[in-house]
Amino acid sequence: MPELNFAQIFIFLLVLVFSLTMHEAAHAWSADRLGDPTARLLGRVSLNPAVHIDLIGTIVFPLIAITTNLPVIGWAKPVPVDILKLRDNWRQKFMAIAAAGPASNLVIAAAAAIILRLTRPGDLDPGSVIEVSTPIAALLEATVTMNVLLAVFNMLPVPPLDGGNVLSGLLRGEIANVFDRLRPYGFLILYALLLTGTLFALIAPPYNFLLSWFL
Repeated sequence: MPELNFAQIFIFLLVLVFSLTMHEAAHAWSADRLGDPTARLLGRVSLNPAVHIDLIGTIVFPLIAITTNLPVIGWAKPVPVDILKLRDNWRQKFMAIAAAGPASNLVIAAAAAIILRLTRPGDLDPGSVIEVSTPIAALLEATVTMNVLLAVFNMLPVPPLDGGNVLSGLLRGEIANVFDRLRPYGFLILYALLLTGTLFALIAPPYNFLLSWFL
């Protein structure tokens, strides 16, 4: 078992809960704006973490992952969307709602990266920060990396991830029906990708590109 750094674990959980809260709130807000009030009626158009986090998926599983290095995938409570209430152009609206979560994570990453840059003296290397700002810099850097990872991971074209929902809005005909039938097996597909190393191979290029751009 790796040596535990409780400060790092605290920062990790703090950033994760904040990022997932913003992610799910973005889904809920965009759904409400596009005509489906379901999430709003359930109290999900909110920045209160209590209405979005899942105890097992948001806290327990990520804790297991960070303390044991086991391949564990976490999650938050999904925002319900009733496509019948989206009415006209429901496919495009559904895709926009799905993309809103990852988009919010990229906005957070960009904002944190800008603030992080402002806390650093201009003549220091990217990994160096002034002593007073070190805790803040650690929090901001974790915010950038976590949100870039969430955005890239969630845009994988695997149901029920956001990328899978975007793709389902693009597909038509029999191929769309086949893709939708894969939805109940989404987590099995993700774990298969994870255990074979394919998941990292898919995520690494866009993750490293975005991270180098932000940092």
